[in-house]
Amino acid sequence: MGNSINTVDILNSGMQCLTEKLGIVDAERFISVIIREQFDYTKWQRSHFDGMSPEAFNEAAAEYAKEHPYKGNAKVVL
Repeated sequence: MGNSINTVDILNSGMQCLTEKLGIVDAERFISVIIREQFDYTKWQRSHFDGMSPEAFNEAAAEYAKEHPYKGNAKVVL
């Protein structure tokens, strides 16, 4: 897996995203909630999106993309 990001890099990138969006204190609070609640993203995603119609999902995604335009600083993860 030659081009994959290693664990340290993905953790650093994730923390950078959290701190940029939430600030350091709320990023730490987010992490502690995830650990304490044993958060399962897959279960959350299913409960959140399974009830949505494809049209509603598409509308929400389009609105999100409009409000959060891509700024061109993504990393490729293979």
